Formats: sequence, C-alpha cells, structure tokens
Amino acid sequence: MIHPNPASTMKSSILCLLPAALLLVSCGKRTESKPTTAEPAAVPAAITEVLAKSPAGEAKAIHEVKATLKPGDEVVLNGRVMGGVRPFVEGRAAFMLGDPAVLTPCNEIPGDSCETPWDVCCETPEDKKRATVSIQILDAGGRVLKHGLQGVGGLDHLAKVTVAGKVAEGSSQEAVIINASAIRVDK
Repeated sequence: MIHPNPASTMKSSILCLLPAALLLVSCGKRTESKPTTAEPAAVPAAITEVLAKSPAGEAKAIHEVKATLKPGDEVVLNGRVMGGVRPFVEGRAAFMLGDPAVLTPCNEIPGDSCETPWDVCCETPEDKKRATVSIQILDAGGRVLKHGLQGVGGLDHLAKVTVAGKVAEGSSQEAVIINASAIRVDK
C-alpha cells in the first residue's frame, strides 16, 4: 500500500478549502451602493401652499388643549417633529407633532446617546399619548396627499413647527388628527 506524502495531502486540502474561505470572506464584506441620480418628485402645489402660509392666532401647547379638541375645531399648535421612531409617514403628507413641554428628545438628556432621539423613548406611553398629535395635508378631494414631507420646507426630525388647521373627522381625545391649513418651520 502506498501512503501519500502528508505535506502534499495538506497542501491539496488547503487549496481545496481556499475558494470556500474566500467565498465566506467576500459574503461578509458590505459593498456600498452608489447614490441614485433620480430627480426627486416635484412637491405638490397643495403642500407648498400650506408651507407658504403663516399660522394665524396664538399657538397652544398640545398637552393644554388635546383633551378638549373635537372634530371641526380650528386650532393653532406648536411643537416638534417627534413622538415615534418614524414620525414622518413614508410617501404621505403626514407627520407626528410632539409637545416639548412634556416630551424630551433623547439627545437633550445628558449621557443619552440614542440614535433616534425623536422617538422620545425615555418618555412614558401615557405622556406620548397626551402630548402628540398627527398632522396631515389633504388634497382637494379630502385625501392625504401622496408625497412625503420629510425634508420639504425644512421639515425634519425634531424641527420646531407651528401648525394651524382643523381637527379631522374621526379624531378622538387619544388620537387627534389635524388637517393643516398652514405650517411654519420655526428657527
């Protein structure tokens, strides 16, 4: 019986395993995708009109008036874009407005390094419920516009905002929705 050379057997084994090892290593690498050069969708006129108007009247804090609001009420509120991990509704002209008198973004809490400070994760669910409202912009037919608002007219996470509008039909004390007629991003 002929015994193979141990050094030669080891060399063959390593060469056979090398492609598998390279495959595993390459699977672990992340390739960065190149940014697309597609033009952003044009902002609908209804959105630019609402952002061009200045809210008239005295702005109220959300927590002071939310419990008394009912459908059809006209209201002017101020707050910040916050209240959840995704305060903007993707592909729709809607976002959450939170009351900074009740809710503190995580980045304003010393020692907190939360990556999504607008989610106000350190707050209780009860405080989030009493200190947030939903803001939406409707089309002429009364439907929420199919265009995202993040980045439009300075709207972004934690932006300070004043909104004038009417409480939407179907709103309740727990879930107030404002059909915005004017939105101002405050500096």
